[in-house]
Amino acid sequence: MSYLTPAQLRSRFSSALSAMYRDEVPQYQTLLDLVEQVNQKTLQQQPDLHQALAARGELPRLALERHGAIRVGQASELAMLCRIFRIMGMHPVGYYDLSVAGVPVHSTAFRPIEADELKQNPFRIFTSLLRLELIEDPALQDFATELLSQRDIFTEPLKQLVVQAEQQGGLSAEDAERFVLEALETFRWHDTATVTAERYQALLQQHRLIADVLCFRGPHINHLTPRTLDIDAVQRLMPEWGITPKAVIEGPPARHCPILLRQTSFRALEEPIRFLDQSQGQHTARFGEIEQRGIALTPKGRALYDQLLNQSLSQPQSQDNVRHQQQLADIFTAFPDDDTTLRREGLAYYQYRLSHDATKKDLSDHSLEHLIEAGMVQVDPITYEDFLPVSAAGIFQSNLGDDDRSLNAGQAHQQAFEAALGCQVQDPFKLYEAQQQASLNACLVQLQALRR
Repeated sequence: MSYLTPAQLRSRFSSALSAMYRDEVPQYQTLLDLVEQVNQKTLQQQPDLHQALAARGELPRLALERHGAIRVGQASELAMLCRIFRIMGMHPVGYYDLSVAGVPVHSTAFRPIEADELKQNPFRIFTSLLRLELIEDPALQDFATELLSQRDIFTEPLKQLVVQAEQQGGLSAEDAERFVLEALETFRWHDTATVTAERYQALLQQHRLIADVLCFRGPHINHLTPRTLDIDAVQRLMPEWGITPKAVIEGPPARHCPILLRQTSFRALEEPIRFLDQSQGQHTARFGEIEQRGIALTPKGRALYDQLLNQSLSQPQSQDNVRHQQQLADIFTAFPDDDTTLRREGLAYYQYRLSHDATKKDLSDHSLEHLIEAGMVQVDPITYEDFLPVSAAGIFQSNLGDDDRSLNAGQAHQQAFEAALGCQVQDPFKLYEAQQQASLNACLVQLQALRR
């Protein structure tokens, strides 16, 4: 029997999840339409960008680009998600402690890790585990633990299909269809709470995100994120499309060579819910997010980014996006903004490939650097596939309420997170370094063959 590849299964699931979220949050479709329009206009206005993305094989993935986010409450839920995502070729990459920014979770990102898998479908899920020890009221903490022990966020057919896929190494097309439908149930919105209005308010007062994780049958996906090529244009146009954006774009400023990740969102929806005591209320959790991805930075580049970001955060923060971006831009003049300097100073990761006319050139006795300067070896930026803790916290806070910043942060505890996960998270720097080195090795082998 033939089985679907992880990329095929990932594509089916991400497409089905997007369709479900469009039905649940109609404004998400408006956001997709806006991003598509901006992307098409950007590609028309910047033919060099269009050509570069086409050469790197990144144009097809642009329309597929999505990342979602989900929050779970206990270790067993995180461990099962890990197994589900592994079947789709998604692995935990990076450890993020958001408690330092007033959000009581720690997180990882499940995503493909091979370059070919990312090109086929780069779908990722930012997955957070609630830190129950940060609930300050002991009685409420005990109630939260009991509440979580009574729920199962996965259907029985899904759990059976996970075991089946693990044992036989994949799923047939028919079983894959069932797998997707059952997995969607974990991510689906439920408008009926599992607690009384009084308990909900008590958890809400501890932190809005705590109430969001604990008070429903399932964790429900809280956003899906399309990728744009011009996030400033999207931010500017959102009001014209009937969408209210958050005040400022998170992440680095606009640059000639985009770095890391820039994010914005529309404010979370107020959605009607019914409590266990049959009273009515509203819950705020789900929102629409947009991202613009740049080049992945090396540890040296990331250290410089963090230094400049901290410098920016030490200044009064403007809630006017134009002023905020100008303040960032002024500070980030200290960060080189051309590919040659970024590469030579070891600030960012690049991928190497021979140009189409390299075979027509005399390649003897020339260094790699000379061949790059002569255009015989092409150097392409490696896209940043991961997340930024400060930006993630900023998005969460803008949609959950600024009054939650008073949470006492606990110490980061990656070991405990990995114990819950059931495996170690992968180091994103090592993944980018391996991708860069593999492309360089392949390029050198091709050069040696041409020189013979």
